[in-house]
Amino acid sequence: MFAEKVRDHKDLVSRWAVLQETRVEYFRGKDFVSFLRNHPELKDILESDRSLEAEDIANALLRKNLLVRCDRVVKTVRPGKKKLSTWPAHLEIFPTVIALDLSSIVDGNTVLSFTIFTPLFRIRSLTELDLSYNGIQGELLVDSLANMSKLVSLDLTLNSFHGNIPKEIGNMTKLQQLDLSSNNFFGEIPPSVLNLKELKVLILTDNSLSMEIPIDIGNLSNITTLDFSNNKLTGTIPSSIQKLTQLETLQLENNLLTREIPSCLFNITSLKNLFLGDNYLTWNNKAKIMPRCTLSELSMRSCGLTAEIPDWISTQKTLVHLDLSANQLEGTFPLWLAEMNVSDIDLSGNNLKGFLPPSLFNSQNLTVLSVSWNNFYGELPSNIGNATEIYHLTLDRNNFSGKLPESIVNSKNLMFLDLSDNKFFGDTLPDFSSNVNLEIIDFSSNEFSAEISTNFPQETLVLSLGKNQFSGNLSRILTNLSKLEFLDIHDNKITGELPGFICQISSLQILHLRNNSLQGSIPNCISNLTNLQILDLSSNHLVGDIPTKIGNLASMIETTNDSYVFIDFDMSEVILNWKKTQQGLSWNHMYIYSVLDLSMNQLSGEIPTSLGSLKALKVLNISHNNLYGRVPASLGDLENLESLDLSFNNISGSIPQSLAKLQQLTILDVSNNKLTGKIPVGSQMDTMNDPNFYANNSGLCGMQIRVPCLEDLSPTIPPKVESKETWFSWEGVWIGYVVGFFVTVGNLYLVGYLVPTKPPNHRGQQRRQRA
Repeated sequence: MFAEKVRDHKDLVSRWAVLQETRVEYFRGKDFVSFLRNHPELKDILESDRSLEAEDIANALLRKNLLVRCDRVVKTVRPGKKKLSTWPAHLEIFPTVIALDLSSIVDGNTVLSFTIFTPLFRIRSLTELDLSYNGIQGELLVDSLANMSKLVSLDLTLNSFHGNIPKEIGNMTKLQQLDLSSNNFFGEIPPSVLNLKELKVLILTDNSLSMEIPIDIGNLSNITTLDFSNNKLTGTIPSSIQKLTQLETLQLENNLLTREIPSCLFNITSLKNLFLGDNYLTWNNKAKIMPRCTLSELSMRSCGLTAEIPDWISTQKTLVHLDLSANQLEGTFPLWLAEMNVSDIDLSGNNLKGFLPPSLFNSQNLTVLSVSWNNFYGELPSNIGNATEIYHLTLDRNNFSGKLPESIVNSKNLMFLDLSDNKFFGDTLPDFSSNVNLEIIDFSSNEFSAEISTNFPQETLVLSLGKNQFSGNLSRILTNLSKLEFLDIHDNKITGELPGFICQISSLQILHLRNNSLQGSIPNCISNLTNLQILDLSSNHLVGDIPTKIGNLASMIETTNDSYVFIDFDMSEVILNWKKTQQGLSWNHMYIYSVLDLSMNQLSGEIPTSLGSLKALKVLNISHNNLYGRVPASLGDLENLESLDLSFNNISGSIPQSLAKLQQLTILDVSNNKLTGKIPVGSQMDTMNDPNFYANNSGLCGMQIRVPCLEDLSPTIPPKVESKETWFSWEGVWIGYVVGFFVTVGNLYLVGYLVPTKPPNHRGQQRRQRA
């Protein structure tokens, strides 16, 4: 609004110029100051007395980002002029700027080149420069650092810089904060970084840096934060780090570091946050640790810890975050840990056993508890709901049993609840309808029975109830879950028809009802589920035709991850029939999958040609039904298809040649049908050579099953009779052969070679034998 008022003022003369390759409107300083003094709304804008000096006015507006101070680019006198031009055609940001915050100046879809920002690196007065969150592409050029000798803080977080970190960065000796995280830098950490003696914060996380950490990193005596996590660094943790007497945060997790974790790290008295997990480090379980530090956060995920949870951790009274997951820890959950008021505890992936201490849930600080993949057993403590601040609770893959305590619904901040793969039972579930923050619920692989409880919150995104003993019909109250994206009730005892009201849950992306006792037909309204990417209705008792409108499922035509729920936790994989076997599909890559499985039902009718519209499908399985008719040529349009199973139906005719267009196809099963003719050739079809996938058909042939087709055989042509002369010549040969035979036999008789003998007197011989 202020800018519009300035531009609309007729007494103020303006000109156009170029500022950093952008055409801008600008005003001369003296005219602008005069205008500001007389501006009727200036008092409100400046929140001060109107009798300010010109410099005070300018500074006030600069602080409010209502004014940008510029200078001319061309300082020389123009031809024919005696002095500098009053109205320059090119401007640059005023060279006395000391701090620039240009973070997040573009949206996530805009790509910027680093060359656009090179003029900023000519401002020698700059002490702070923030270009973070802009997606800037290119290399960090050496020349761009030459003028930055006064720079104290440089933040290039979350861009797309690549290449090596220039060694010339070591010339910026006044740097105190350097953040190059979340880029694509590779190569080594330049040794010249050790020249930055005033450096306090060095963050290089989320790049592709390799080689070893500089061995003398401990010479950066002013360092408080050192973050090299999520790279590809090798070698050992340098022992010189113990010299960093001001170090508060050390993050080295998710690299390729090896050897033993130096126990001297725990002697750094200033250390508060230590992250060492997900390397190839080892821990000396015999080492006697007496920490001199006071930790707030400790992550030793996958560090080879064995035996019981180290009791030296009990000395860390200010501990907030503890991650000892993916080790080989044994024993029970320590009582001292339950009473420490740690807010974030991850002990998953160990060999711990026993009960969870009730005192653990008396903490009002507990927000995250993950003990999945252990051997804990018994019932959950009845006071579990006393932990009212907990939002993440994962107890999956243990041996917990019994009914769920009713008090669990008192944890109103719950967002993620995973109790899968245990032995919980009961014919009712607690009423979660008032847990308005609860979005992800996984009760799969337990022993819950009776009808499915529908008392889940409306905000639910994921509801996984598979592999239990739920029975009865699907309830209409499911339609109240208006944000539901994933519904999994596979391997239960659900009966009745697949209800049409299921089509009202328009947010559904995955509908998994495999292996129940559903009856009736697939409702035509199924096409209303425009977000559906995975539909598994296999192993039920469905009848009728495959709806033609199923070809209108928009997210199977073209997949998109714009609205897909991303789960930032370790959740059970989605188990589907994938390429003839049951496989688990990762949650956070689910957006790339599109699956339609209607197999093992009693569906009839012809295969709808509309299925060819579902171009995003990777798996199409309609096997083990009563389908008939021909294979639609439109299936050749499924360009992303990897597996096509049409087996065990009554399909006739030939396999369409259009299937040869499927470049991604790795499995084609058409066995046990009534197919005839030649199997298509070309591209992937030449690799579909498992005879079992073509077995028991009426008359298939082709190179894939080593059965030649008639049209591929070379025909045999009988000799032609060219003339009567030829026929007579053959007749003469036969006559000559007969005459010659009898003449030869006659001659042999005359010379005695052939003398006939009398036949033997068999009767006389018989009489002599009897006598």
